[in-house]
Amino acid sequence: MSAEVGGNQPPPSGPVVPVVTPDIPDLPFSMDNGVKVFHLIAEPVKQVIVPGRTFDLWGFNGSAPGPTIQTSEGDQVRILFDNHLPEPTSIHWHGLELPIEMDGVPGVGQKPVMPGERFVYEFRLHQNGTFFYHSHMAMQEMVGMLGGFIIHPKAAYSPRVDRDYLLALQEYAVLPNSTVPNSMSMEYNWLTFNGKAGPASTPLLIRVGERVRVRLINMGMDHHPVHLHGFTFWETGREGARQAEAIWPRGNTVLVGVAQARDIEFVADRTGDWMLHCHLPHHMMNQMSSTVGPMTRLGHGMQSGASMEEAMGMLRDGQATAENKGASLGRGLGVGSTAETARTNGPLSHGGDEGAMADMPGMDHGGIPKNANQVPLFPQDAYMESSMMAMDKEVNKPETYGLPAGWSGFVGGMMTFVRVLPPEQYEKIMDLKTKQAQKPQKDGAQ
Repeated sequence: MSAEVGGNQPPPSGPVVPVVTPDIPDLPFSMDNGVKVFHLIAEPVKQVIVPGRTFDLWGFNGSAPGPTIQTSEGDQVRILFDNHLPEPTSIHWHGLELPIEMDGVPGVGQKPVMPGERFVYEFRLHQNGTFFYHSHMAMQEMVGMLGGFIIHPKAAYSPRVDRDYLLALQEYAVLPNSTVPNSMSMEYNWLTFNGKAGPASTPLLIRVGERVRVRLINMGMDHHPVHLHGFTFWETGREGARQAEAIWPRGNTVLVGVAQARDIEFVADRTGDWMLHCHLPHHMMNQMSSTVGPMTRLGHGMQSGASMEEAMGMLRDGQATAENKGASLGRGLGVGSTAETARTNGPLSHGGDEGAMADMPGMDHGGIPKNANQVPLFPQDAYMESSMMAMDKEVNKPETYGLPAGWSGFVGGMMTFVRVLPPEQYEKIMDLKTKQAQKPQKDGAQ
């Protein structure tokens, strides 16, 4: 093993490190004559995406994405799958090499699992790596039906990591006055890690000097170039298996395509609160789509809700250079978004229609006018419903301890932190987590 790959010196070999899926539990199992038995339930769930926004999704065992299944190479597993949905479904074990009758394709390898029915999947695992499971009925994946499936190797990978995290990448199209995703949309306004949009996503905690693996799985409609600030990592695994060290690419951004898994590893040798996020600009925001109504500049600027024909330049009325003839932000048919009531995306200023940015300190200094219409392109992020609106208190948790005041106003969409902490701060947060876990949970707590 090269010194570069190991950072300083590789940690000593030992048992594999359990994977942590922030904001998502593991699926428990029992043993039956040497077989690991899991109970997986497909059901409607209510998922808090950010404080104040709860979506009606479909998921597994009370969460979307569903709980992470952790197994080991060589295990015989049995999954008791119950369908509590109002329509047929099935489960595909994405990337696993299985008998056709266990592959989860309804109408081919098995019959659809009807509402109220149970289907038993059972197979032996001979692979290792990062995999996932998802529904194989039309569009159910787009309303939350995804979960991680980790197969640990018989012997720990070398060099062994100290931390192992899993992030599931998902997107939803939800109108402001609705809680139900439009699974047929081609434009998404809520982008999530493990079912949470920033700033509600839980940061990854690391003690300085540790080696870290982050596993990324994507079962949506968009590819996501996931970028890590502050570090150059190795891409060590894909949905097929761990890759040979000789072909590990180095980088700070990894493209996680639809239906793909990617593992990255790095040595966290510098402290700091480093961002980890999809680098598609719209995916670093919440509510960035045609479904949010007209923009801050009422009566001017880009249209929201124009038809597909107009978005492609085939105008039905007016002239092409009119102020309101910008292409629609969405790629939809102009049905849902055009039916909305016109409204701005954020709170109005005290006396006018300039939007929340007008009240931000400093916006009228340094030659920058408060009236957005006086300068083209200002303010760019007025398109966001939650533009620069801090909600530190609402998303407070032990993992956010020590972040600067107002941090949450600059985190949105598919974005979280990799917090590399000095030992004393790390221990302080671990102590806070222990105390929180000992407190009785209120009914309905997420």
